[in-house]
Amino acid sequence: MDIRSTLTALGEAFNAHDLDRIMTFFADDCVLEMPRGKEPWGARFEGRESVRAALATRFEGLPDVHYGNAEHFVDAAADAGMSKWTLTGTTPDGERKEVRGCDFYTFRNGKVIRKDSYWKIVE
Repeated sequence: MDIRSTLTALGEAFNAHDLDRIMTFFADDCVLEMPRGKEPWGARFEGRESVRAALATRFEGLPDVHYGNAEHFVDAAADAGMSKWTLTGTTPDGERKEVRGCDFYTFRNGKVIRKDSYWKIVE
């Protein structure tokens, strides 16, 4: 598996807001950890349907969300990769967002089993 190409294609799917295509990259038993939540790890979603629903909220909260300036790093021996990006978008009430962040990915058999997301806090 070419993890760097997979990360690039996954980023393209996110920028296309194509949940069906995004979910083709995820295993059935995948886990998503989002930055915001009541626990130290943020919010955790387990399983394809739960992950899909959580990712859909990104497009609802920022309908024009875009992940730009992407950089991808790979640890092939660990079946892992990281993507750094700048998220831009506008909330439904017109507030413009711009923030740097990254996703840590773990793969098994070519599918994402964990996506752990982080971003900077802009004040």
